[in-house]
Amino acid sequence: MTNKIYYLASCDTCRKIIKSLPNSDKLEFQDIRQNPITENELEEMHALSGSYEALFSKKAQLYKSMDLKNKSLTEVDFKRYILEHYTFLSRPVFIIDDKIYIGNGQKYIIEVVKALS
Repeated sequence: MTNKIYYLASCDTCRKIIKSLPNSDKLEFQDIRQNPITENELEEMHALSGSYEALFSKKAQLYKSMDLKNKSLTEVDFKRYILEHYTFLSRPVFIIDDKIYIGNGQKYIIEVVKALS
């Protein structure tokens, strides 16, 4: 399996994280706006994370504008929304040596840096 990062090139946070990575040449980069994630890629992320909700961004502007916080969303809903629009994927998502790191929390970024070192 390839070590990979799913990110958004227009996201300042993603760009800052990528700049801070050691050995980023070990990663395959996928800008999810230019190259949307496939259902198979999402299934792989789900298998590693254990849930679609863990991959879903509740910070997305669409989440607020669609008033999704006041709806009871199921795993099927989270999957559908992520596949419908890239903004619903919590970013960045790293898959390194069969482990998944989701989002930009400092804890995850420290783990990613260690995994790439």
